[in-house]
Amino acid sequence: MSDRRPIESWLTDMDGVLIHEGVPIPGADAFLKKLRESGKPFLVLTNNSIYTPRDLHARLRRMGLDVPIESIWTSALATAQFLDDQRPGGSAYVIGEAGLTTALHDIGYILTDHEPDYVVLGETRTYSFEAMTKAVRLINAGARFICTNPDETGPSTEGPLPATGAVAALITKATGKQPYFAGKPNPLMMRTGLNAIGAHSETSAMIGDRMDTDVLAGLEAGMVTFLVRTGLTSDADIEKYPYRPSTVVDSIADLVDRV
Repeated sequence: MSDRRPIESWLTDMDGVLIHEGVPIPGADAFLKKLRESGKPFLVLTNNSIYTPRDLHARLRRMGLDVPIESIWTSALATAQFLDDQRPGGSAYVIGEAGLTTALHDIGYILTDHEPDYVVLGETRTYSFEAMTKAVRLINAGARFICTNPDETGPSTEGPLPATGAVAALITKATGKQPYFAGKPNPLMMRTGLNAIGAHSETSAMIGDRMDTDVLAGLEAGMVTFLVRTGLTSDADIEKYPYRPSTVVDSIADLVDRV
């Protein structure tokens, strides 16, 4: 890191870095406060496509964390940006919640089950057999398959839940078609996020708790990467991967003085 330029903008994952099971991680508030006071551009990222940035802003605020709406970047927004670049004014059959449908509405997409350009799969707590069957038939009929993120499980207070990647595997098995994943670890999510705040990868850092999404996405986008130990990754896990984060720290609290 010594030959890199100073960090002028920050991207950080949300779950496992700032919060854990709905509770702020010690140091998260101080880190966000320092970012706001510094005037440096920053984004809080999440692969979860259920909520809109406005929803997440309100949820975080109830936990005592103040994150501006414009500083929240979701896999749903990255997916919408990708589709708007690829096929402006297109149409999609969507399996997902308000975070995804709102993002697609905002770029002028038509949501339909009649000959859509795309089938777009996002996170939801109510996956239905009927909806998945319709997705399979539309993809077999020629619709292109897009997923917000590849996470196979998601966290809950009761334990892991099946997530988008697991449902995508089911649809792939039934159609033989692999989806394009817009969210982490696709560096597309990082680059569209950086573009949204006018930042450059050479002077940006990514903070995460997962090697296979956060660190990999930051690495492939050309950013400095910080791995925190407050999430899913242990020191032993790090050694299993062929790549490493730039720096490993105990928690977000250790990065306050770096802003």
